[in-house]
Amino acid sequence: MKKEIKIGVLGLKRGLCLAESARQNNMKIVAICDHCPEVLEGALPKFSELGIRAYSDYDEFLEHDMDAVIIANFFNEHAPYAIKALNADKHVISECAANITLAEGVALCRAVESTQKVYMIAENYCYTKFILEMRKIYQSGEIGRVLYAEGEYNHPMSTKEFNAIAPGLNHWRNLIPSTYYCTHATAPLMFITDTVPVQVNALSVPAGDMLEGTARKSPDVFAPILLTMDNDAIFRVTGWGLLAGHSNWYRAHGTKGAMEVVRGPGYFGTERVRVWHEPYQVPEGFEADRDYTPDWPFCKELAEKAGHGGGDFWTLYYFAEAIRSNSQPYLDVYKACAMSSIGVLGWKSVLNNGAAFEMPDFKSEASRKKYENDHFNPFDLSQKIPLGIKGTREPSQKDIELAQSEWSENKK
Repeated sequence: MKKEIKIGVLGLKRGLCLAESARQNNMKIVAICDHCPEVLEGALPKFSELGIRAYSDYDEFLEHDMDAVIIANFFNEHAPYAIKALNADKHVISECAANITLAEGVALCRAVESTQKVYMIAENYCYTKFILEMRKIYQSGEIGRVLYAEGEYNHPMSTKEFNAIAPGLNHWRNLIPSTYYCTHATAPLMFITDTVPVQVNALSVPAGDMLEGTARKSPDVFAPILLTMDNDAIFRVTGWGLLAGHSNWYRAHGTKGAMEVVRGPGYFGTERVRVWHEPYQVPEGFEADRDYTPDWPFCKELAEKAGHGGGDFWTLYYFAEAIRSNSQPYLDVYKACAMSSIGVLGWKSVLNNGAAFEMPDFKSEASRKKYENDHFNPFDLSQKIPLGIKGTREPSQKDIELAQSEWSENKK
């Protein structure tokens, strides 16, 4: 029987999904926390029956007897809460992003090193069955060394759908520049190829007319981002795209062949993997071109029940394994800060006509020292950083009234 791990959950919307995956991995939910009274009150009936303690104060929550914390509050608030949890002697699994400033990334890495606690980013797109299969293929050497790869996270939605997940004039989804929500596109490629970005260039596509009826102040709907990786490969990835034509998709070209997720209908397309080679490079025993539906390596039944293509199960599985083995997971703090900082550096690049920006080496204190006071943060409106390539969008009164009416409707 595996050791039971006592865990608390901060953020009771997204956090509840992760809590269920934690339970499936023999982790016991012992405490919950949310700063929103309505959200906390809504969760109380279910959790109080199970003897789970509820908190509105995060500092009091951290005093609870538990081993680890799920950080699932707002996208732009994870790092300070993660650092507090680490310093309170708790292991941490954090939703994306790990950091939204370079200074936060530096502080987070230092906190993990000083406390020696386990830290993992809950980037669930790494653990779909087709990405796990692509990693296996790449690690086998079949396609050789990666030279070029692409990752897309294009998730358009209706005005009503968007307003439902952005309830507030300054909600983070109404402020987020187009490069920041980048880990779904990037992390799977890093995971497949064991590479890390060292340089970032980005551009952004403005289309404020697509955002009528919303309170969104960030008017750009897509960001093509070019990454130079530590093996000299180039990756083209995206932030959160709002273009017509839903697409979660990945491709990698190597020195000996190529592979991709087969495009098609569905949230993750067909979920089939295609691998192909030039006639002069077909490995012995393989077809020149094959595509197939991969299966889970193990725990199929539990993975099939989990959200985000099974990824929610696997992130908690590997977090629990790291705690039990007293070792850092694959998606450790250094990879977490690198993949998250693509958004930061990407936006700096956008505002500088696509200029290249160097990625800090988050493993190196000498490199980190240069960025410890870099607090560039477009979510901090006092910094007056443009939220779009052509400036910040000002929603009309009609936009705001429609959004507010839908926020009120969703509270009923």
